Amino acid sequence: MEQGAARERATERPSPPFGDAAGRPGGSVRVPEQARGTEEARGEHTHGEPAPLGPRTVRRHSVRGQVLEALRTALVGGELRPGEVYSAPALAERFGVSATPVREAMQRLAVEGAVEVVPNRGFRVTERTPRELAELAEVRALIEVPVMLRLARTVPAARWAELRPLAEATATAAARGDRAHYAEADRAFHRAVLSLAGNEQLLAVADDLHRRSQWPLISAPALRHGVLVADAAEHTALLDALTAQDLTVVQTLVREHFTGSEA
Repeated sequence: MEQGAARERATERPSPPFGDAAGRPGGSVRVPEQARGTEEARGEHTHGEPAPLGPRTVRRHSVRGQVLEALRTALVGGELRPGEVYSAPALAERFGVSATPVREAMQRLAVEGAVEVVPNRGFRVTERTPRELAELAEVRALIEVPVMLRLARTVPAARWAELRPLAEATATAAARGDRAHYAEADRAFHRAVLSLAGNEQLLAVADDLHRRSQWPLISAPALRHGVLVADAAEHTALLDALTAQDLTVVQTLVREHFTGSEA
């Protein structure tokens, strides 16, 4: 079910941008008020940046974490344009923080494959090619299909029932056409299912692959709603198959989830 979204990401253009090619502010993403600490700009603030809001006791890693989540939301929602370069100082002005936590957050996104460093300019949002998306889908299927089959044989029905609210959360976000919340709900669902394997290394690898497959998440609004709704419906169908220990259906659903089906 994610193959349709992958094809859209490879062909459509993004929704209204978070900022222009120079990284000047735009869009609607905000860092929560409590994240706006009193860090010194150290010469990194751009002209016209708001003055500090007064003494706060916010740790820098907390600010960085909230900036990171805001940037992830902007990426998934298409507010940061693929191929465009954004500067840390300009984004910092947008968030009302110094450039340091923004730069640290962008470095983390570079590790995740969402952006790449452009020396003396900032960070360019990654553009996924169809081949890259297909390769990510293949690797995810190679990892998750055998795990799901093992879990289908060993996990009791009651445990699968506990995951129903997570599947419902994806359906709710899909019905609203809320791409950013859907992406997070989708990741939460997959993580909860895979966590039943009891392998933290598996969770870390799978989560990283999942994030990389979402950078950037772009599709036309007219197509987006149908794709998200279909994805969410397959989460519920997967739980039904896992509960029934129907290994054939589990394997088919998980493979199609990542690679699609031509049948």
